[in-house]
Amino acid sequence: MATEGSPAPSIVLSDQHGETVDVTGLRGRKVLVYFYPKADTPGCTTQSCGLRDVTDRIGDTVIIGISPDKPARLAKFDEKYSLGFTLLADVDHAVAESFGVWVEKSMYGKRYMGIQRSAFLIDADGTVERAWPKISPKDTPTELLKALGID
Repeated sequence: MATEGSPAPSIVLSDQHGETVDVTGLRGRKVLVYFYPKADTPGCTTQSCGLRDVTDRIGDTVIIGISPDKPARLAKFDEKYSLGFTLLADVDHAVAESFGVWVEKSMYGKRYMGIQRSAFLIDADGTVERAWPKISPKDTPTELLKALGID
């Protein structure tokens, strides 16, 4: 897993509008990158809407959500909940793997590979400042605000 103090892995993916986004272009700003399993499911909606609701409090910090969904599904998710931030399509889960969040999971005794819900605050120089593996959907906005020194 990407760890605090290490350089953030490269992120170059298509966003919900089909445009290529290279996160290194955001150097000079803090970036919260959060990984979620599937757009428009209960936990992912709680997490994304919670982050949407704190965007007016985080200054120039950028929020980016990443899931294995295709851009069209991400666009619907963004529009349905008026998220207003970048959602990236990691369809082949290469970025999730580079962050160490593509893991074996189990449900009802069945094993499969999927996203471990996690969040990473990347500093202005591209270093992982904070890492929250296995973060709960409702805690993501709270932990971001704490990390930014906002109560």
